[in-house]
Amino acid sequence: MTAYQAGIAKFQESGAQVFGISTDNIPSQRRFAEDLKLSFPLLSDFMRKVSREYGVLIEERGMANRSTFVIDRDGRIQHIEEGSSAIDITGAETACRRIRK
Repeated sequence: MTAYQAGIAKFQESGAQVFGISTDNIPSQRRFAEDLKLSFPLLSDFMRKVSREYGVLIEERGMANRSTFVIDRDGRIQHIEEGSSAIDITGAETACRRIRK
């Protein structure tokens, strides 16, 4: 999340909106956002519906795999990064620039 916060200007320049989604509850997310000084919204998937539908829920652990989805204005997924590479913003940043063109 800190990499996305540090690179937020690049996403804004490309017309992208950054959201964080986790299976944590809202109070936990609020504290997390405050601690990291995040300027983008965090959304709670406490019921695990979004994680399940996007295919990233690790059922036995009750949590989602780290994933980054770049979704275009028509609601189509254009790029996915999963696992440790989802923390690196490079793939998402490149996908956002490509969509903009």
